[in-house]
Amino acid sequence: MNYVKSKQRVADHGEVFTPAWMVEAMLDLVKNETERIDSRFLEPACGDGNFLVQILRRKLAAVELKYGKSDFERQHYALLALMCLYGIELLTDNIAECRANLLAIIAEYLNLAPSDDLYRAAFYVLSQNLVHGDALTMRAQGNLPITFAEWGYLGKGRFQRRDFRYDSLTHSSEFSQEGSLFAHLGKHEIFTPAKTYPPMTVGELAALAPEAVV
Repeated sequence: MNYVKSKQRVADHGEVFTPAWMVEAMLDLVKNETERIDSRFLEPACGDGNFLVQILRRKLAAVELKYGKSDFERQHYALLALMCLYGIELLTDNIAECRANLLAIIAEYLNLAPSDDLYRAAFYVLSQNLVHGDALTMRAQGNLPITFAEWGYLGKGRFQRRDFRYDSLTHSSEFSQEGSLFAHLGKHEIFTPAKTYPPMTVGELAALAPEAVV
């Protein structure tokens, strides 16, 4: 693998890709979490997704081990595994590649065609979870605040979505510091969603995907 796309990109953005062996070694430091289907990972400079790709592969292996005998559960928990991965990337080509790489992995695992509802649902989830923006300024394209969707699986094919602003999640750690006026508050009082959606099925998520994915 070429770890540098161009010297100019290195100079302008400090862009250097992590080699595969190092990705695996780093993920092994939190091995149990990478193999937990509903554990959440955020890569604030995700590039083309070399960390997120390997985490998804590990999560899907866990899905297969636990739900491989049921197509329904296998499909929905595979989508949940994807829903728990997040990224922020400044460069347009990288964020497009990252989304495409993760979509290709789940499509291969579930043998999905672009016209399938699950494929379209996965496409939509990636459009929400992988943000084209700047992790330092916490702003997405258009100078909007970065917002992430927290997904939960309610069972019986229904998913719950709640949106949280990235700057609120990041700054909330300041409130829990010892001696802070807000140190006594529980997480439920600090992490207030910006928006909560009604439960959605795969079909309803697929309907939100742009027509261009077909």
